Amino acid sequence: MCAVAFSPRGRLYYADPGSLSPRVGDRVLVPTEAGDEVATCVWAAQWVSQDIGELPVLRGLAGPDDLHQADTSRRRRARARVAARRLARDHDLHMKIVGVDHVSATDGYTIYFTAEGRVDFRALVRDLNRTLAARVRLEQLSARDSARVQGGIGSCGRDLCCATFLTDFEPVSLRMARTQNLALNPMRITGACGRLMCCLRYEHPLYEEFTRAVPAVGERACTPTGEGQVVRHDVPRQQVVVALDEGGRVACDRAAVCPSRQAHDAAHPPTGRADARPPTGPRHP
Repeated sequence: MCAVAFSPRGRLYYADPGSLSPRVGDRVLVPTEAGDEVATCVWAAQWVSQDIGELPVLRGLAGPDDLHQADTSRRRRARARVAARRLARDHDLHMKIVGVDHVSATDGYTIYFTAEGRVDFRALVRDLNRTLAARVRLEQLSARDSARVQGGIGSCGRDLCCATFLTDFEPVSLRMARTQNLALNPMRITGACGRLMCCLRYEHPLYEEFTRAVPAVGERACTPTGEGQVVRHDVPRQQVVVALDEGGRVACDRAAVCPSRQAHDAAHPPTGRADARPPTGPRHP
């Protein structure tokens, strides 16, 4: 398998190289619903052991005619973007143009935009059809889809997850941020789209599983050092911080305060038999 991208720093798509051995940077033809499209190989072809299902098979390396057609399509997309922004401003429509697709086979355009509410763009479509001399379709995107189309860099310093590998958007709630003990500062927990960051969901199952296995904050806990009250969970270190009744605090491993683990150790104490210990004398006479 190999990975390709249709735009610089765009989302990766996996493909079957077939009989080809594309290298990083090679321009290849990828089958799509609208016909073969030119893409750039980002990951060179390599063997994988697991079953990855059916992947589109590359048609071959892009030739001069294919590259010329791709360059023409790129210029047409740029022209359509400028025309759409100008005409939207002329029609006084409160919308933001975020992307343009051009299908070479039909010479049609799909223009993507965002808006606060519903927009009556019928007059805009008519003017675009005349200006571009082609069939134009407008599609409104949500905030998350807009970020996926435009791309960008997240607060982590890497390309946006939605623009690279995410295939769908799962619900993200403030409860996930609270569970992970994050400050509810919009500047810290919102992504480039202005919504809660998708990565809040990545570690959420780990936090849920941890809180089910250990005493909750405020409950009593028995530690190897003594009894006390749980004051904090340190999930990344898999530890529980306990304020001891005798004074002071201690950070215990999760297993040391896990009720089920303590019940198991109480029901099955170590035997302590002498014959269970390894001999200390010489092994041979």
